[in-house]
Amino acid sequence: MMFEHRKIQKLDDYFTDLNARREQGVYFYRINAYNDAIKTFIQNYYEAARLSGVVIEGKIPNPDEKNLSYYSEIMGMDFQMSVGFIGASLKKWLPRLNEYQRTTVAASIYDTLETMRREGKNDNMLKNAYIKFMCWMYYKFERILSRLGQDKIPKILYEGDISNYELKLITILSGAGCDVLLLQYHGDGSYLKLDPESKLSDSLVLPDMTSFPKEFNIGWLRQEMEKRIKTERLYGTKPQVLNCTNAWITGKGFQDITAVILTRGQDSRFFYNCYCRINGVEDKLTYLNELYQMRLEIKNSKRNVVVVENEIPQPTMDEIASIVRKTYKNIEQMLIDLSNNIKYYKNIELERLLKKAFIDIILEKSEAENMMLNKLVNKAVYLLCWLRRYQSELFPDWKMPDISCFIYLGGCRDDNEAMFLKLLSKLPTDVLILNPNLNTKCCLNDEKLYEINYSDSLAVDRFPMENSDIRMGTAAYYAERELDTLMYGDSGMYRNQQYTRAMSVTLQTMYEEIAILWKQELKYRPNFSVVDGIVSLPVIFSKISGVKDGNLAQYWAGIKALKTEDVFVVKKVPFISPTDPNPVKPYVTEFYKNGRLQKNRIKSHKSYQYGYLRENIQDYILDKLQLLIDQKVIKGTFENGTEYTVISTVLNLNKDILRLIQKFDFTKKNPKLIYINCTERVISLEDSIMVMFLNLIGFDLVFYVPTGYQSVENFFNKRVMEEHQIGDYVYDLQVPDLDAVPTNTHLSWREKIFKRGN
Repeated sequence: MMFEHRKIQKLDDYFTDLNARREQGVYFYRINAYNDAIKTFIQNYYEAARLSGVVIEGKIPNPDEKNLSYYSEIMGMDFQMSVGFIGASLKKWLPRLNEYQRTTVAASIYDTLETMRREGKNDNMLKNAYIKFMCWMYYKFERILSRLGQDKIPKILYEGDISNYELKLITILSGAGCDVLLLQYHGDGSYLKLDPESKLSDSLVLPDMTSFPKEFNIGWLRQEMEKRIKTERLYGTKPQVLNCTNAWITGKGFQDITAVILTRGQDSRFFYNCYCRINGVEDKLTYLNELYQMRLEIKNSKRNVVVVENEIPQPTMDEIASIVRKTYKNIEQMLIDLSNNIKYYKNIELERLLKKAFIDIILEKSEAENMMLNKLVNKAVYLLCWLRRYQSELFPDWKMPDISCFIYLGGCRDDNEAMFLKLLSKLPTDVLILNPNLNTKCCLNDEKLYEINYSDSLAVDRFPMENSDIRMGTAAYYAERELDTLMYGDSGMYRNQQYTRAMSVTLQTMYEEIAILWKQELKYRPNFSVVDGIVSLPVIFSKISGVKDGNLAQYWAGIKALKTEDVFVVKKVPFISPTDPNPVKPYVTEFYKNGRLQKNRIKSHKSYQYGYLRENIQDYILDKLQLLIDQKVIKGTFENGTEYTVISTVLNLNKDILRLIQKFDFTKKNPKLIYINCTERVISLEDSIMVMFLNLIGFDLVFYVPTGYQSVENFFNKRVMEEHQIGDYVYDLQVPDLDAVPTNTHLSWREKIFKRGN
């Protein structure tokens, strides 16, 4: 008895036992296209074929001389075109087959040979085909022939474009009782040349099928399955509840966040959380009050809420040190070990949720960016630090179906913050990102994030935690702000102190241009620009050597002409001596760790002297200090501890210089420093640090060195300033009282051309 081919109604029919099938028979299909359902089906079929069948990747090898010699030795070379001869031969060649299996296989072989005979094949060709089939069955398919006729049907999975004799063999095995699946990545064209009317197999057609992905094959599928098995081991015992995120929401933002938990859904297999970002504001007049009322409503419903403003503070050194970690060879080893840092003794289910969310996020990051393991470890440690920091606030005594709330005002600033919020979205907590100021951008990208966009923008620095925090603007106030935006946005006009971030760009100038540029506002200088809120400051950094025509009166008068109210003049060399009192110096090793300034530690330290400055100016100073260290422009940085001298010098600047920094408006006239050195003295390391720092801040800096000697250059690793040789070198000068120097009225022709009023 041979098995007939049957039609499937659904893909899983392939996995139905023989006696449970709607119609007794086997399935023989070929798959020429792809979708997600096909992928899952092929995975399951591959696993079934691997366990109780045969997987063919590439061609079935033809019998070699050794195979044929062994067949001849055992069976001889006789051949008869009869079922009886074939059955008797099978009994000898494949002795493990029972009577039923021999009869079925013999009938199927005979049927195929008879078809070939009717197609015009002669006896010799039939004999050669018969011997090939016998060798293939012995060497490749013997393990499944002994399972024929059982309730669990053997499976054959063939990958690629099948050849003529391979198709005949597979047809024999199908007729004998095997399910068959052909994977044809290049379509049906090659197959239809062998079976134009599809008599031997059926083509599988499902909705929404597309071409196979380029990378798809059994080898790739096997790797994916092995990866999935490894991943399953990472999780250990998985949580019994899962997140149902955003599927239940109405899309009304604040209303969804404050929705009563029990009204969100009733399925005990899920917790129902919200994951939402709101850009802009719906109504400027009511926005702050809405925030206040929203948080109050969440608190009144006995839910735990955490509010973070403008940034998630980076993990402290103590937090990082508390994470137990080792050296890892691979990501699996890393995740198994690091996830042991996650503990929640009150509820093992929440601990499993925390671990799963952590592992999910790290695996997602590693697959998306193919990140180096050590960098991935650093990100994982950040997540664990933040998770440990906020865990007790979000989940102090968690039980189903509790949902806490994490509100982030200002939006994610970097990838670490984005990863942390993605992690939280997988936990029983609502995650609400508020980005009311449309001039800022949250860097989080996640297809699962629900986004609400409003056209109005409002700058909000603090979340209104109490009534006293709410400062409501009137309609007129906001109208004025909008007018302000129109006037000062991309118009070339600027408000006072409009920007808080800047970078200096040193200009290359002629000597004569210094006096012209000196009195100009920065916005009128070449190379001034504002991009993404960062101002490019075109500044002067020059050394003027010699005295023009040896004319000292004109020389001092020229310096006096530059001495305006925003100019600090240094006449004593060195200006800062290494032995000068410095209250910061004993503590500098506490202020710099692992290549980063410890800004919060500096600001809170008793030796810190800049606390009276505007907050944004303090941050600006510390940012430029970090930049000065990173650039390594000062000799000895990271070689002999010079970086600590840099820190102590910058954090102990002259008060008059600090006042110039405090009043510095990046779009107007910048502060300036004139350094006069008439002696053979080389300026101190501390002086070099100071002037280089002031260059980064945005000062104009001019060194007057009538002797032409090296002075400021000695402590720099590279050329940082323009040098102008203007005349003869003059020695043994004393710096006069510049206020008493008469104004020079004898101007050269060049000075007459370039001279401008204040």
